[in-house]
Amino acid sequence: MRGAPTTTTPEGTGSSEANHRGQSPAAPAAPQPAPAAPPAEEASFAETALKLGGKSDDEARRTGAIDRADDQVEDLFAPQYQTVNSPAHRAVWERTVPVEEFTSKPAVPNEAMQRTMAASLGVVRRHKRAGTLHNEEGRVREEVLAELGEAGYWGMLVGVDHGGVGAEFSTVAAFLTQMATLDGTIAGLASIHGCIGAVDPVKTFGTPEQKATWLPKLASGERLSAFALTEPGAGSDLTALKTTAVLEGDQYVVNGEKLFISNVRPGRTIGLVCLVEGKPSVMIVDLPAAEDDHFQLKKYEIYALRHLYNRGIVFRDFRVPRGNLLIPPKGDGLTIAYHGLNLGRVSLCANAAGTMRLMLASMLPWAEYRVTYSEAIARRELVQRRVGELASLIVGADALVAWCGDLLDRGYRGEMECIIAKIFGSEAQKHAAIELMMKTHGGRSFLAGHPLGDNIADYLAPCIYEGEGEMLGMAFFKSLVKDHGKRYFEPVGKAMAAAGIKKPNPMNPRHAMVLSRVAGPYVKWRLGRMLGGVGKASLPPMPDELKRHAAYACDALPRMALEIDSAMQKFQLKLADRQCRMAELSQRTQDLITILVTSLYAGKHADPVVRDAGDLLCQQLRRKLTGERPSNRYFKQVTALGRRIAEGEANGAESLGLGQIEPYAILEPYG
Repeated sequence: MRGAPTTTTPEGTGSSEANHRGQSPAAPAAPQPAPAAPPAEEASFAETALKLGGKSDDEARRTGAIDRADDQVEDLFAPQYQTVNSPAHRAVWERTVPVEEFTSKPAVPNEAMQRTMAASLGVVRRHKRAGTLHNEEGRVREEVLAELGEAGYWGMLVGVDHGGVGAEFSTVAAFLTQMATLDGTIAGLASIHGCIGAVDPVKTFGTPEQKATWLPKLASGERLSAFALTEPGAGSDLTALKTTAVLEGDQYVVNGEKLFISNVRPGRTIGLVCLVEGKPSVMIVDLPAAEDDHFQLKKYEIYALRHLYNRGIVFRDFRVPRGNLLIPPKGDGLTIAYHGLNLGRVSLCANAAGTMRLMLASMLPWAEYRVTYSEAIARRELVQRRVGELASLIVGADALVAWCGDLLDRGYRGEMECIIAKIFGSEAQKHAAIELMMKTHGGRSFLAGHPLGDNIADYLAPCIYEGEGEMLGMAFFKSLVKDHGKRYFEPVGKAMAAAGIKKPNPMNPRHAMVLSRVAGPYVKWRLGRMLGGVGKASLPPMPDELKRHAAYACDALPRMALEIDSAMQKFQLKLADRQCRMAELSQRTQDLITILVTSLYAGKHADPVVRDAGDLLCQQLRRKLTGERPSNRYFKQVTALGRRIAEGEANGAESLGLGQIEPYAILEPYG
């Protein structure tokens, strides 16, 4: 992938012995020393703020560990591609929005990727038509996974030098949307394996020996992978990890339990997050071909992702060669764990874009078939509105996937941008399922065999997977304010704490004296921002209605800086406890960025369906921000678009890529 951070790590090793019960095979390499105890770490911004705000040492330490891991991921990227220089961050804190950073170039797959795409779609389409996609347990059959391996599907993000396709991420993300129109589970498996599974950790942090050991097998599908991070007591709080790995000779002895691990089966490869000498670490583990006393899968029924295997893992004195440990150039296992999440978040949005197309493709024939009061419901305004609004959500997801994929290929970390894509994609899919698809299909939605009834948990689960939406929104906000806080608020907080002042009051002469020593840069920034106003962004040629949306976002985004700063000033060190305010400010900023990205994306399209759908989404988001009610003009526009798509006018279905989707059969038909 172009722009991936370059890392240099000590060479890892392990035994070359064959796998046996209770032991994972090794990566052949030279002897590797046990990790040295790291030096005492300086308190991070979050840890300092929490301590100054009166939080317990334990909470400050745990939050600080997460914050340091974030800093260490940042250090993997060149300065110009770090969060402080990312498009989302600059849009708020600079006076003029850098519009050129919110556009994307078309994703053009290389020849190998084109062959892989065609072959992979062919495999899935053939098995769906033959009814052989799933086994007797309802999971994707191993034969299907093997055929996808032969097509190159599992090696899309692996370099050619290790037997992969060597595709850019933007082309893979766009392809996952196509695959999701056939089968969302198989699209999701590509992300689990290539983004958050073992591929990205080995590709980014592995030694040459580790890459040579695992990447060819991961690329071919000989070893499919998962990422074993979540535990019964450790989800969003990754400092609560309990699984340990203790070095004994040339092997680590692993004990602990993992939960909700997708794509795990005997014989798979996992990236295992565990504690080594008290520090989070990641090791690559080839699971045995069968369960035994040292390795067992915890089986349970889960409604979401029911077409793949999702299991808990129990390790009891399970042995892993020391050479399987990944050592990042900076940080620890949390650095590795966080790195691949952005790829997975964009993939989730790409999957949602395909899944929503599948929803729309199921709505159209039903709307033509279902007659009420002598009229097909496809002619009713409410249904036409639903079709038009679903099209707008699809175009918004497409725009964010194209934008984020391009940023990642160019070398950006993309933390904030990928969070926007994940939250939008998951919330759009949830809204589409409940408000648009279910209400159109009515009671048949809950029949066995109906796409909504059968898949409702899968439609809702992305709101939780890859990070729960509101929690991620606060992570977005933290990334947005971190540099501003360190630059202007941290010096003030430290000075106040040193003077024994818990709540600064500028009217108090003593407080004012302390503030005068450190607050100068902040006062200068605040006055400059208040008096300097907002710069005029340079927008490309585009349709007038879309240009108005882009101009609105470009005006509103820099104005968010003062509002966010005011919240930081008001709540000061207690801001971390004001989760509702942080989430609200975060979502408004995200919505403005989505307006900008969607308007620019739609503005480049000659297709009137894409342009109109993009315009409609921007109108919806602007009303959400302003509190305005829908106008008659909006209803006329959205129902007109829905009618055009439903009637197939102006190639509406083809514009959204619906023509190749095979709709579900109508259940319980009537005469």
